[in-house]
Amino acid sequence: MPTRRQEKVARIIKEAVSDAIANHLSDPRIAGLVTVTRVDIAPDMRRADVFLSTFGQDEKAQNKTFAAIEHARSRIQSILAQRIQSKFCPVLRLHRDDKFKKTLETMRLIDKIAKELKQKDSIDQTENSL
Repeated sequence: MPTRRQEKVARIIKEAVSDAIANHLSDPRIAGLVTVTRVDIAPDMRRADVFLSTFGQDEKAQNKTFAAIEHARSRIQSILAQRIQSKFCPVLRLHRDDKFKKTLETMRLIDKIAKELKQKDSIDQTENSL
């Protein structure tokens, strides 16, 4: 379980990375919406795993966006170093977070099944009334 200090540093990292991606990177490959979903920081505060969720037109555009952000990791690292008040600036490791996409896909499947069940029930009721 993370300490309060780890949670505070994780929150600062999340805000700094979000701000850096939104306002300080001018790479044309970054398209669509990029969200920092969570930050896991090591107990020694030397490493931080940053999970990004990208939403774009298609998978290819999302891959380009993530590659561009990965390419700009050192720039994001330097922006973070300016904002963090600590002896060490955690080294960022960027990861794709597909949980939200999987959740949306699950919800879509549930809606599809619910519609099919409603259609089946209405057909059964129509047949029973005849």
